[in-house]
Amino acid sequence: MIRLLWRFFLLVLLAAGFAWLADRPGTLTIRWLGREIQMSFIAGVVLAVLTVVLIWFLWSLFRRLWGSPHAVGRWYSGRRSRKGYESLSRGIIAAGAGDAAAAARHAAIAGKALADEPLVNVLAAQAAQLKGDRAQVKRIFEAMTKSPETEALGLRGLFSEARQAGDAAAARGYAGRALALNSRLAWASTAVLQLQAGAKDWNAAALTLAQQIKSGLVTQAGGHAKQAAMLAAQALLLEDGDKPGALDAALRAHKLDPALAPAAAVAARVLVTQASTRKASRILKETWLLSPHPELAEVQAHLIPGDTPEAQLDRVRDLLKEDKGGIEGAVALARFAIRARKWDLAREALSPFVENRPQARICALMADIEEAQGDKGRAREWLARALTAPRDPIWVSDGVASPRWTPVSPVSGEIVPCEWKAPFEMPEQIEADRPAAVETADVAEATEAPAPAATNTPPRLEPPKMVQPRRPPDDPGVG
Repeated sequence: MIRLLWRFFLLVLLAAGFAWLADRPGTLTIRWLGREIQMSFIAGVVLAVLTVVLIWFLWSLFRRLWGSPHAVGRWYSGRRSRKGYESLSRGIIAAGAGDAAAAARHAAIAGKALADEPLVNVLAAQAAQLKGDRAQVKRIFEAMTKSPETEALGLRGLFSEARQAGDAAAARGYAGRALALNSRLAWASTAVLQLQAGAKDWNAAALTLAQQIKSGLVTQAGGHAKQAAMLAAQALLLEDGDKPGALDAALRAHKLDPALAPAAAVAARVLVTQASTRKASRILKETWLLSPHPELAEVQAHLIPGDTPEAQLDRVRDLLKEDKGGIEGAVALARFAIRARKWDLAREALSPFVENRPQARICALMADIEEAQGDKGRAREWLARALTAPRDPIWVSDGVASPRWTPVSPVSGEIVPCEWKAPFEMPEQIEADRPAAVETADVAEATEAPAPAATNTPPRLEPPKMVQPRRPPDDPGVG
């Protein structure tokens, strides 16, 4: 609308100008080469305007004719680029669909038309991967590392190929180069950290994790938890050979994550060797309030080596003074009460947890108590219940159970500290275990019953059946 108004304004202005000239007649005389030409002034103006228009038209025509070869070349180049991008698009779709032949064909066409397009190399690499040509894939990614635009992408491809080939050293080198190129590359930082943790290079892993926190790849809380786990692993590694180093790493881990039981246990054990029992007990109590664990109670009981079972029981009771610790506290108290031959105290500690389906360790402790007090029938009953009882807590990381604490997930390789909990148990296993437990207990009681009166066919009693709990398919059990 504005352009239309502007053109209308120009026409009005031009008409007004000619009208002004028409109202002021005059004569224009031109003398050139001995000739004299006379015309009206307005005719001369019109002739001048037409001359300018003709010159502009001739100049435009000359420019078009002069630049026509270049225009034809640009047309053919644009046509070739358009076909190249069409092939590139179709090739990416074919690669995504898993059509290796079509992806390779379109990659070849796009490569001829688009020599400087980085996506052509990506498509060619995908086509080679679909064909299983690992050597070609490696050559393409190596070529990509020579260009600043595609260097990071090429390094990631080479890293993936090296990891699939099982070459950890090469994979670590490629990830390290990518991380040096850009410290905010999450995949490179995670890969380097996984490889360092897998090799138990905790010092280097700590530096990488600090860089992750600085770059914002992980939150500060999550980074501190991972740092504490690595320091605890380092302390466990150094405990036998370098106690000062182990103590330093354990105390740093405890400061970052006071709930980390392995770090507190290592620190307390080393402090006991240095006769710093008061500091060791303080660390154990601090961690016990956050995450009760049997190892903490064990270390607390042996703060003074060679003590009597009664003294060990007193120290465990001192540990439970502020927080009973739930089932872990009850088990710890019962265990040391049994060692001190305090049967009633042990029974009282376990009494809140013996109903319904107590854990196997509680059944075993109750069997020890009953046998020590002379009731062997009840002891065998508790042992029978232990066969089908829920499994005891154990260190679990990403669904994999392990008897030892580890900071690295056996599934993903990432730093995911273990959790102290019972392994996964399926609901149908719980229902199936209940009748089996009752049947086993009935058979155990039958073995203790007096022999019936003599008859022609004495009854036959089958021995107790060992009912093994079924392990669910997604729980690999103890690693």
